Formats: sequence, C-alpha cells, structure tokens
Amino acid sequence: MTIDPEQYAAQVAALVHELPADPEIDRAADLFTKALTAGGVIQAFGSGHSEAVAMEIAGRAGGLVPTNRLALRDIVLHGDAPRAELDRYDLERDPAVARTILDLAPVQPHDLFVLISNSGVNGVVVELATLVKERGHDLVAITSRAHTEAVPSRHPSGRRLADLADVVLDNRAPYGDAVLPLPGGGAVGAVSTITSALLAQLVVTRTVRNLLDAGETPPVYLSANVPEGDAHNLTLEARYAGRIRRGA
Repeated sequence: MTIDPEQYAAQVAALVHELPADPEIDRAADLFTKALTAGGVIQAFGSGHSEAVAMEIAGRAGGLVPTNRLALRDIVLHGDAPRAELDRYDLERDPAVARTILDLAPVQPHDLFVLISNSGVNGVVVELATLVKERGHDLVAITSRAHTEAVPSRHPSGRRLADLADVVLDNRAPYGDAVLPLPGGGAVGAVSTITSALLAQLVVTRTVRNLLDAGETPPVYLSANVPEGDAHNLTLEARYAGRIRRGA
C-alpha cells in the first residue's frame, strides 16, 4: 500500500463538487438573513481546528462585518481565568466552560450562533448549543454526520451538537476525518477543515445574495491590504461597536 496525494485531491474535489447542492445551505442562509435584517450579529465558535472555520465566518475579507468569534481563550482574555487553564488537555470537554464563554460574550437577542465541531460531541460545544437554544437564539451547526453518529457524546445529557441545531450542515468528512488509509491502521489526509470552510462561505455568499435581492447593501469587508480597505471596514464596524471583537 502507498499513499497517493492525487487520490486525496480527487476525494476532496468530489466533496467540493457535491456540497453546494445541499438544501440545508439555503436554510442556513435564510437564518443568517433573518438575523442580520433584525440587527443581529453572527456569533461563531469552534475549538481546535474548527476555530479555522469560525475565522472564515468572522472578520475576514469578503465576509460579513456583523460577525463575532467566540473561543476557548475568551475565559482568559475577557474573563478572570488563569492562563494555565488554556493548557488543560480536557478544556473543550468541560461543559462548565461553555457558560463562561457565553456570559462573557457581547450577545444580543437577535444574534444567531454558528457552532463548528467535526465530532459534535465534546462538552463545551454541546453545552454551548444547549444554552444558546435555552436563550432563544437560532443555531446553525457545521459537523460531520458520519463521525458524530459513530461516537458517544461526552456531554452529560448524551446529546450531540446535531441534536440541538436548527440547521445542520454536514461537512461529509468520514469517521476519523482522514481519507487515505495507512498500512496497519489509521489514515492521513483530513478533509473537514476544507469542506467546513466551503460550507461557511456558501452560506455567507447566499446570505449576501438574499440581502441584494431584498434591495439592501450587504455589510461586507474589503481586504485590509487594499488602499481603501481600512476606511471602508472601520466605517462598517462602527455600526456594531461593542458587539464584535477583532484580533485574538
């Protein structure tokens, strides 16, 4: 057995080809549009590699301005937890951390949440989803159906992220994430970050289409690395002062 990078590329390409046809993307975009039209902000959270997908949603060129990224490190940056807490190997499995993150966040009633977790079973993301729904927010999940249905939940309720979301976007990653089998077991070539980022961008672009179709001007970032970028972006960000965080 040998590893064929071309086969990895082919499998990723197949997934990229099939994802845009998922009708759940339009359902998610409708929820985004509803939140933004009501003056809400899109609150995105992912831990581990899933944070990269939250970064696709919050605060990037070509993306929506009314977006905010939540993270595990918020308990230190915006709370009073000691720095050493971030070194805990089990931090994302601790449900109590979710309440702290949410209580520290600049959340308002019309905000929508996007929670990203390939497994969808760790304590923080499931508890965060539980609290979000208890507080009346719409919730979009990006997860792997194949993986989450193959493993037990690590949350005391036994529920998974997919059980709580209003819309579930399946990133099509296989159990274990990687697609090229290795001799003796295991696999190489993870796909979830690629497919989840594509899902995130498909929802954003369809949301912008919805806003344009309604005659609205979408609040979209320019690259900070073009001459007019900073002025454009700062003007739009000022509309959401105190509600969106940028930087770490």
